[in-house]
Amino acid sequence: MHDDDLLRYSRHILLNEIGIEGQQRIGRARALIIGAGGLGSPVALYLSSAGVGHITVMDDDTVDLTNLQRQIAHTEARVGWPKVDSLTRAMSEINHQVQVRPIQARADATLLDELVAGADVVLDCSDNFATRHAINAACVAHHIPLVSGAAIRFDGQVCVYDQRDADSPCYACVFPPDERLEETRCATLGVFAPLVGIIGSLQAAEALKLICGVGQALTGRLLMLDGRSMRFTEMRIKRNPACPVCRSPTST
Repeated sequence: MHDDDLLRYSRHILLNEIGIEGQQRIGRARALIIGAGGLGSPVALYLSSAGVGHITVMDDDTVDLTNLQRQIAHTEARVGWPKVDSLTRAMSEINHQVQVRPIQARADATLLDELVAGADVVLDCSDNFATRHAINAACVAHHIPLVSGAAIRFDGQVCVYDQRDADSPCYACVFPPDERLEETRCATLGVFAPLVGIIGSLQAAEALKLICGVGQALTGRLLMLDGRSMRFTEMRIKRNPACPVCRSPTST
């Protein structure tokens, strides 16, 4: 580690739980972020500022004026840009050492299978159930920890699904793919701007903890936030022995 790195990451290195060895693990880590919007913005900015060495960002959307109320990585000057390019610019301005791979594409099963296999941690910052289930299936198949976040109106949630832990449920255990769940989009229901920052920051924190092996991850615990009262509620969640995803032969 160079002198500049010791200075840049000194506040991490001072933490006994991280130290130089933990910071080096962060520098070698590979993170995959799906979604470059409200959740993806704080996730990407914190992971790049923390020095995660390789970050892939995937999103097929472009920056719109309506995004700027909450998607803090984007600017007025970059309206119309692909979100992954705008986010890459913001990340490189924070830390030029981080290698960022922007992918302007929708997260389909084939692409996810390739990208998840090369990641150490995956962060789901998407906004629809189909994509979330596709991400989960790829993470289950490759036994890669998944940090999942969601936010709508004043309500947010975050959880870690880690198939390396025999007791950990997967996303499909909690939200079965065959259930008819109503899609909720901020374009129609709205979202409190700081809420995505809070949830995205929690996702980044959980990812860094997983990379460093620090503390207790949110595995098997669904953390929910009511932004109206600013109260957190934690729900214990268990693996579903009948889950069609993590009980299948391809996931064992």
